[in-house]
Amino acid sequence: MGITGRRFDLGAEQGIREAYAAHGGELYRYALRSLRDDGAAQDVVQEVFLRAWKSARKYDPRLASLRVWLFAIARNAIIDHVRRDRRPDPVATMPAVDAGFADEALDRWLVEEALSRLSADHRAALVETYLRGRSYREVAAELGIPQATLRSRVYFGLRALRLAMDEMGVRP
Repeated sequence: MGITGRRFDLGAEQGIREAYAAHGGELYRYALRSLRDDGAAQDVVQEVFLRAWKSARKYDPRLASLRVWLFAIARNAIIDHVRRDRRPDPVATMPAVDAGFADEALDRWLVEEALSRLSADHRAALVETYLRGRSYREVAAELGIPQATLRSRVYFGLRALRLAMDEMGVRP
């Protein structure tokens, strides 16, 4: 779905234009931080939308948001760009890629998307205990539930999170 809540028709020129207007700037900044080269970042963004247009039928909004899908395409396009720029001469230098930042950002977006698919109780249990590192005792007291109930929510929340990630095509 787009920013306005409607779906973009990625198979049509207008749909690609709207998706670019909604996500192009973020994708460019992501590519620029990864490649540290303005021209290369522009090329990657162009490649992302070309691939999205060609693969429009494969996109399933039930599995991932358009933003997450486009960033996954961008990550692959950045990797392809770096591989294409490699030279056989070992002395030649490659553009610096901040792979740690790129991977961390994509992972964060994927987890955020998967968490949004959980019930509010499971999401709260996981966010407070796993992501914020708070104790079960503290979180259970704040939520006004027994610790055993919180532990159950964390257990089933993790199972649901794994299932959501599988549905999105995310593999460990």
